[in-house]
Amino acid sequence: MKKIRLSLYLLLSIILFSCKGNKVETAEIKGQRIAIDENIEPNASIEEFVAPFKEHLNKTLDSTLAYNPRDMVKSDGDLNTAIGNLMADIVMAQANPVFKSRTGNDIDMVLLNHGGIRSGLNKGNISTRSAYALMPFENEIVVAELSGEKINEMLTYLERAKTAHPVSGIQIEMDQNYKVTSAEIDEEEIDEDKTYFVATSDYLQQGGDNMNFFKDPVALHKVDYKIRNSIIDYFKKVDTLKVDKDNRFIRK
Repeated sequence: MKKIRLSLYLLLSIILFSCKGNKVETAEIKGQRIAIDENIEPNASIEEFVAPFKEHLNKTLDSTLAYNPRDMVKSDGDLNTAIGNLMADIVMAQANPVFKSRTGNDIDMVLLNHGGIRSGLNKGNISTRSAYALMPFENEIVVAELSGEKINEMLTYLERAKTAHPVSGIQIEMDQNYKVTSAEIDEEEIDEDKTYFVATSDYLQQGGDNMNFFKDPVALHKVDYKIRNSIIDYFKKVDTLKVDKDNRFIRK
């Protein structure tokens, strides 16, 4: 035992003495901020390589898909706007056939968010680039099965928001103080004993924009369809956009 202790003392002494001659210094790290702007000289060989792909991409993005007869912006209404109605109606029209083929049920209504409208649509030709400007995010359409109680929570949320969140499939009337006086889905009042299939974005379903009523639904169905792709597909199948402000979501 004594021999073991003596060996440990000797080993420790060797380590301590060997370290005395070593100096520890802090490494010096230098950095430089390089701005990514027009002052950077382009690489000719890279530009030449990319050119045909860029030309093809621009041609695809700028090809005309439909015609818009009037300017649409998201600030042109109190509780519903032409562009918001268009987006909600597109989600309903494009997602419902997929949802019904998978579940045998129809989507009852759509709710999106006003902030998700990222651009207007100018009068004139509408292209794929227009759809990317309108919806640049990768949000997917999902269908949440909500109880009638959750639908009423949604209405309370809309009262507080006082915002033109896009809807489709529901008729909402508010008084001048933004209190709901009437709400109908498929021309029937909300029944707390029923459940409703509500199409929205995966972002909102996860509580985005504080839409917490979407959390913990009775069931959640994926449609495997990006909102932007649904917009592009809709533009491809119509000749002229025919959407305006209406009475789906109003104050009286």
